[in-house]
Amino acid sequence: MSLKEKINNDLKSAMKSGDKNRLQTIRSIRATILEFEKSGVDKEMDEAEEIKLLSTAAKRRKESIEQFRKGGREDLALTEEAELIVIMEYLPKQLTPEEIESEIRNVAKQMGASTKADFGKLMSSAMKELKGKADGKLVKELVEKILS
Repeated sequence: MSLKEKINNDLKSAMKSGDKNRLQTIRSIRATILEFEKSGVDKEMDEAEEIKLLSTAAKRRKESIEQFRKGGREDLALTEEAELIVIMEYLPKQLTPEEIESEIRNVAKQMGASTKADFGKLMSSAMKELKGKADGKLVKELVEKILS
């Protein structure tokens, strides 16, 4: 089942259940999908594009949570957190920091990356390997740790 079909089914069930937060979040994902379809790209959304779309939505929520907390708006931060939880349901299972570090070490070993000069190559390869399964900020921190 494609993301669009899953979203449409979940939208119907959210309407029936009356869960306003879930309904609002699913509608925003659906709007992003429709925006992609009407962008003039003459192709179906594949799994990689679905993951990219959802990862971007999750990243926006995380950044908003951080900004709201800095501004002392805990109420808005909690709303964003609830939306983030719904979005995460559609993303692949997120890896633990230990699993991410292990994957990065494997990629570094395959590439022969061991110095800070290899940061760009290792970061690029690690993100391709971990696409949708790990937060880019955490991957960056772990890559820096491994190369130091």
